[in-house]
Amino acid sequence: MRDPVAWLMVERGWEVVTSDGEKVGAVGELLGDHNADIFDGLTVAPGLLKKPKYVPAERVDEIIEGQVTLALTKAEFEALDDYDGQPS
Repeated sequence: MRDPVAWLMVERGWEVVTSDGEKVGAVGELLGDHNADIFDGLTVAPGLLKKPKYVPAERVDEIIEGQVTLALTKAEFEALDDYDGQPS
């Protein structure tokens, strides 16, 4: 089992999975203030023909190297609004 890492370590392209174990995409970008260590959330790119989704920090359950696990089921993730450049 891999050890958890800080949000500052997350890189674009890391796998994103839901609480029910479904892969829903890859990390697009991290949103927050790196200098103040304030994590607002991240965007998830679910695929080529789908728009990214914004996931607020409080819906991120665990971060381990290479993977972010959400505190959302796949259905809850799919119900999130598309990311329009501003956190919702």
